[in-house]
Amino acid sequence: MVAIFMLFQAAFHYFLPECGNNIPSGKLTVLIYFRFEMNKTICFVLLAGILLFSFKTAECQQQDFRTTFGSLSRAVQKYFYEDSTGYYTDLKEAGSAKKYCYLWPLCGLLQAANESEIAGLHGLSFDTIANLIEKYKSDRAPATGYDSYLVEYGGGDRFYDDNQWLGLAWMDAWFRKKSPDLLEKGKLIYDFMMTGYDSATGGGLYWEEGKYASKNTCSNGPGILLALQLYKATHQAKYLDTAILLYNWVNERLQDSDFLYFDNIRIGSGQVEKVKYSYNTGTMLQASVYLFELTKDPVYRKSADQIAGSALPYFYGTGKFRDGYWFNAVMLRGFQELLKINPDPRYIRAFKVCTKEAIRHNLSPAGILGIREPESLVNQAGMLEILARLAAD
Repeated sequence: MVAIFMLFQAAFHYFLPECGNNIPSGKLTVLIYFRFEMNKTICFVLLAGILLFSFKTAECQQQDFRTTFGSLSRAVQKYFYEDSTGYYTDLKEAGSAKKYCYLWPLCGLLQAANESEIAGLHGLSFDTIANLIEKYKSDRAPATGYDSYLVEYGGGDRFYDDNQWLGLAWMDAWFRKKSPDLLEKGKLIYDFMMTGYDSATGGGLYWEEGKYASKNTCSNGPGILLALQLYKATHQAKYLDTAILLYNWVNERLQDSDFLYFDNIRIGSGQVEKVKYSYNTGTMLQASVYLFELTKDPVYRKSADQIAGSALPYFYGTGKFRDGYWFNAVMLRGFQELLKINPDPRYIRAFKVCTKEAIRHNLSPAGILGIREPESLVNQAGMLEILARLAAD
């Protein structure tokens, strides 16, 4: 930016020299006109140089993101992947005897693999991760879904949001590959998530199957997105109806006056947990853009701009990520979707600043994230998605 300013400053003083009061106004006008006419080529060269400088800067940033993706993906395979079983491990939780990772990090890796294939990056295989996820699948009533842990090792509780993140990754891949099985998986997740809907607190989806403690933004925001993706794929009205029903409920019950989103509402007491996470805002931003694109209703465009305008200073105003990398990967999905209807570059620019800060200060010489503190597999996966998205940007 300093170089650009100096170029403009030089051009200004060249075209408009200090003439003082000794040159009559008529001669001054001729001088300025003469210099302007005779130096159009210089002006063009200066502007071309500025544009080339900007292009090269963006190109170098993309290459940096691609390089870091490569080193991080290799480190994840080295430190979190067990070759003998084909399973991923994770940081050990206190008191837990679980050897392998839960489903949630695999949701992150699946999405990161999808984005890496779009960007032409190597290191993650969408099909390999998708096949591993099938080992978490359970057919128990009321609907088939995916357990939080490997079924062969006892399985685990089923969370609606974990299943929705899978559904979103599969649908994103379907729009790219048009493979029928991916669409069927998206529909399966939709059927499962709708078993978590009832009229308590006026509607909305629960967070965890069979435990009626709370309804969360994180189990409704991605549910809205999945329903909208299915509507785009099938044009069946029930999916759009569901999306609008959930969207209105979240905005009524869990949106703050600053347009950002609280975490959850407790069943019975109606108490709202007012912590704000970037991924909750990200899903609702993306949902607003989708709804505007599908319905052309300007209320959704206005909502998207309001959400993004508040998210920028709240989550990215310090130049450093406010919460986990995977949460921010979901926020980036919203910002990138917003570009389709609002080309303002501020959001992606601020996000890149935070990404570069994380790489500079939290990426170890071994290529893994965790200098400040150990980072779990889900956050490694989140950064992989971020890098892939920015490399393709």
